[in-house]
Amino acid sequence: MQLTPAVEKYVLHWGEMGTRWGTNRTVAQIHALLYLSPKPLRADQICELLSVARSNVSTSIRELQSYGLARMTHVLGDRRDYFESIYDVWELFRVIIEQRKQRELNPTLTMLRDCAREVNAEEDTDPITKERISNMLEFVENTSAWYEDIREIPTSTLTKLMKLGTGITKLVLPGKKRKPG
Repeated sequence: MQLTPAVEKYVLHWGEMGTRWGTNRTVAQIHALLYLSPKPLRADQICELLSVARSNVSTSIRELQSYGLARMTHVLGDRRDYFESIYDVWELFRVIIEQRKQRELNPTLTMLRDCAREVNAEEDTDPITKERISNMLEFVENTSAWYEDIREIPTSTLTKLMKLGTGITKLVLPGKKRKPG
């Protein structure tokens, strides 16, 4: 694989976005590189392309594997390990959302349920505070339930739903023009 200016721009940006999402920059850059690569890559190729230490690449690949975003593969006649990403954007989206749900949403849901139970038993807590915790719990529960409902929907149906969403927005908000991406 060759890092053309456009590919380098993509990889660097993906690394920046990774830091904003709470992921190590190198992990995100390696994921971007694997996603864009037409063929699986060896760790030494990744080191060379990104100018990253082998230990950093190994650690980053293990992290990507633990997320389910990269997998090891082999090439016939070659004993070395190769790595590749999920290439289907919808499957990639599903894996990322599932990981975020497990690591962020589920613990937050547990904490909110505990807080709601505890705050309702407290006499000194202002009713407005109790209501706000209850509202947040309801919102997070609804978000979690929505995810559970849609995660098994086939990609073709999800694509149709997204396009339908644009139509519904036009119906609900007549005259509202969609801003270009």
